Amino acid sequence: MTVETGLLPAEGVRRMFDRIAPVYDVMNRVMTAGLDRRWRRITVEQAVQPRNRVLDVCCGTGDLAIAALAQGASDVVGLDFSEQMLDRARRKSSAIEWVQGDALALPFGDESFDAATVGFGVRNVDDLEAAIRELRRVLRPGGRVAILEITMPVGAFAQFYGFWFDRVIPLLGKVLPGGSAYTYLPASVRRFPRPEALADLLAANGFEAVRFRRFAGSIVALHVGEAGQ
Repeated sequence: MTVETGLLPAEGVRRMFDRIAPVYDVMNRVMTAGLDRRWRRITVEQAVQPRNRVLDVCCGTGDLAIAALAQGASDVVGLDFSEQMLDRARRKSSAIEWVQGDALALPFGDESFDAATVGFGVRNVDDLEAAIRELRRVLRPGGRVAILEITMPVGAFAQFYGFWFDRVIPLLGKVLPGGSAYTYLPASVRRFPRPEALADLLAANGFEAVRFRRFAGSIVALHVGEAGQ
C-alpha cells in the first residue's frame, strides 16, 4: 500500500525548501516558541547511544544531526533533498557528513546505521511507507528509529492549533521568503496520519516495540521503534 502524504511533487518540495532555507531556523523557533530544541534533544536521547553511527534523514539545516553528535554518536550523516538547506547545515558543523539525497531511495547500504532520526520531514515525502521501509533497510537489526513530527492535536489544543497554524503562521509567511510554504504546512499536517496510524505503519514495515508520546498539548508526536530481526 502507498501512503501518499506530500501535497506537492518531489521537485516542488525541493524548490519550496530551497526558498525558505534562509528563514527556516527562525520560523522553527517562532512556530514552536523555542520548544523545538527540547524536542530534538529528547528525540536523540531516545534513539542515539554513544559510539553509534547515526543517519538523520530530512536533516534540514542540521540541528537534529548536531544534537545526535552531542549525544555521543561517533559518526553522523545528515541527508536532505534541498541543497540550500544543506548549505546552512554545513556552516554549522564540519564534523558531520552532509549528503544531498532522497528519503525514498537512501544512498546507503543495508544495515549501515545503528540509529536513524527524522525531524519534521516524513510529512513531506510522496510515499510514507516507502520512506519507512528505507529507514528499516539501512538500520542494523535492533537499531533504533525516532521520528519527530507535527500532528493534529486533540482536546483543548485543537482550537489553538487552528488559530496559530491556519492564521498566524501563514500571515508571517507573507512577509518571508517562500511564504507559500506556511500555507502548505497546516494542509500537510491534516493529510498526515495520526500518531496511532503512524505507529501501525512502523510496526507493519519492520519495526518492533513501537511507541509514541505527544508534546505541546499533542501538537507534536515522537515515535520510537527498533528494527526487527
